[in-house]
Amino acid sequence: MSSSKTVRKLHVVSPVPTDIDIANSVEPLHISEIAQELNLSPNHYDLYGKYKAKVNVGKSINVDVRSYIKFSVYGTLGGVAFWVLLSVLDGLEGSGDGYYVVVGGITPTPLGEGKSTTTVGLCQALGAFLDKKVVTCVRQPSQGPTFGIKGGAAGGGYSQVIPMDEFNLHMTGDIHAITAANNLLAAAIDTRIFHESTQNDKGLLNRLCPPNKEGKRSFSDIMFRRLKKLGISKNKPEDLTPQEVKKFARLDIDPDSITWRRVMDVNDRFLRKITVGQGPEEKGMMRETGFDISVASEIMAVLALTTSLADMRERLGNMVIGNSKAGMPITADDLGLGGALTVLMKDAINPTLMQTLEGTPVLVHAGPFANIAHGNSSIVADKIALKLVGPSGFVVTEAGFGADIGAEKFMNIKCRYSGLTPQCAVIVATIRALKMHGGGPEVVAGRPLDHAYLTENVALVEAGCVNMARHISNMKSYGVNVVVAVNMFSTDSEAELNAVTNAALAAGAFEAVICTHHAHGGKGAVDLGIAVQKACESVSQPLKFLYPLDVSIKEKIEAIAKSYGASGVEYSEQAEKQIEMYSKQGFSNLPTCMAKTQYSFSHIPSEKGAPSGFVLPIRDVRASIGAGFIYPLVGTMSTMPGLPTRPCFYDIDLDTATGRVIGLS
Repeated sequence: MSSSKTVRKLHVVSPVPTDIDIANSVEPLHISEIAQELNLSPNHYDLYGKYKAKVNVGKSINVDVRSYIKFSVYGTLGGVAFWVLLSVLDGLEGSGDGYYVVVGGITPTPLGEGKSTTTVGLCQALGAFLDKKVVTCVRQPSQGPTFGIKGGAAGGGYSQVIPMDEFNLHMTGDIHAITAANNLLAAAIDTRIFHESTQNDKGLLNRLCPPNKEGKRSFSDIMFRRLKKLGISKNKPEDLTPQEVKKFARLDIDPDSITWRRVMDVNDRFLRKITVGQGPEEKGMMRETGFDISVASEIMAVLALTTSLADMRERLGNMVIGNSKAGMPITADDLGLGGALTVLMKDAINPTLMQTLEGTPVLVHAGPFANIAHGNSSIVADKIALKLVGPSGFVVTEAGFGADIGAEKFMNIKCRYSGLTPQCAVIVATIRALKMHGGGPEVVAGRPLDHAYLTENVALVEAGCVNMARHISNMKSYGVNVVVAVNMFSTDSEAELNAVTNAALAAGAFEAVICTHHAHGGKGAVDLGIAVQKACESVSQPLKFLYPLDVSIKEKIEAIAKSYGASGVEYSEQAEKQIEMYSKQGFSNLPTCMAKTQYSFSHIPSEKGAPSGFVLPIRDVRASIGAGFIYPLVGTMSTMPGLPTRPCFYDIDLDTATGRVIGLS
């Protein structure tokens, strides 16, 4: 066992109880004990109850990073200097980083293959059994899946983040802050269109710059950003010419160009398309729009990719909500909102410190989905963690869904902005998912598994290993060592497990390990921990990106499509129009974030295994300029999930005698 004072010995039982029962059976340590083990002093964090703390973002220091992209909405990308880091790192500036590990997976079934469980189990093995300093960095779960189909994301069995109910529900309110900020901006857009339609230029200026007690009008600080963008150097409203008044006061937003939608952290299919402005006082200013789930908001992506408060302020202000009728991009700062959004997000930038069942530390921060966003926890949390563990420690972070989307975006977007280089990629596989990819019956959440998944069928497993092999090949192309973690279920046979490990090694994996961390906690992932340590210590290649930034939007899309197995890409008329517009506006050198189904390499969820030769359809192309990426929509991807016939919420309740949550999965 580890020499760490916070490590707990688990008392495992078989059969494995429910996740919530296991979580409730362990009394968490006070979070100050976890913080102390990381050498965090009380002035580095704020307590949120007994078991959670926010690690404070402090002053910024100038750091030179090889591949960070410094950009502005109206400028070009390039340069290497940026402002980062955090108060907890001020005293660690000279220390080296730990090893950096990303956990991805094969293309999953709708049930999930235990990627979060493996991430936690690996860290419990490293910290509680191999005596390594380790920090787990994971995303905050959305309440959509928690109450919908998939359930929570704290891990499972004896490899969990605790308190599990606090982790899966409101936690420290970051998603609520994102929701509030997103919807404030949405309200400002429609309100500005309304007011511009009912007032002349002078009236608009007078209301935007009201007189003070002495009767003098002035620009607010944020207005100077718009004045500078327009090339107007005057400091007083009364000095503007009539033409300048019109340019400054009238955004002239084209309603058909608006890409900013309202959000909520609930799966609600009936809000995918709505009409706003139907009230009599809105004077017929109706338009069609819709809701996305909160974690699909660009503000969530900004939080995940930001590096400091100052950087977040610029990114929030640079978010583009649509265009003027003349084709100019309209930003949050043009609407006067960048500062207010930052105020709403000022606490959300601080990662939340929690713990695993075995007392190892966890940083929870940001929660973008991988199928409709970039699917990774924050740069801020990873940077803190890498310094806290030191040169011989480990930081393990999870990338959402299969490695074709979550881990690809980790490499090409997150690592490009952070300047960090991973040494190892873990790919989680299950016999169940491999059988599905080998031609097994459809797996449907809420239905019992077909007999094929519960009995030995080595041939079906071997046929499905083509999916795993492509993921291994793709990850190896980035220059990292790949370790396959086979998440073992009780129905898996020795012959099936051997077939997977043999296929993984034949496909080029550094090592393939059978894991039982769900049933045994960190003890069941010790071999995985040893393999990951060896993989990290032996890597020698620099990080290789899938595409350079200076190629066209289409060339980036096509490079990613090729990694899926596509033979070509087909663009809709709308996609062609958007690509042309973003290229003209100077955004073509942003990285690309594909919005694609997580259930297949292709755009068709039912195409399992490793399909090839298909043409990938790009239905639309949108831009998250503040976050810093272009995102093409592949096929019919929706940014607002729906609820199934039998959602998870049927099982969730509160034991009113004890106050404990029951039924959460």
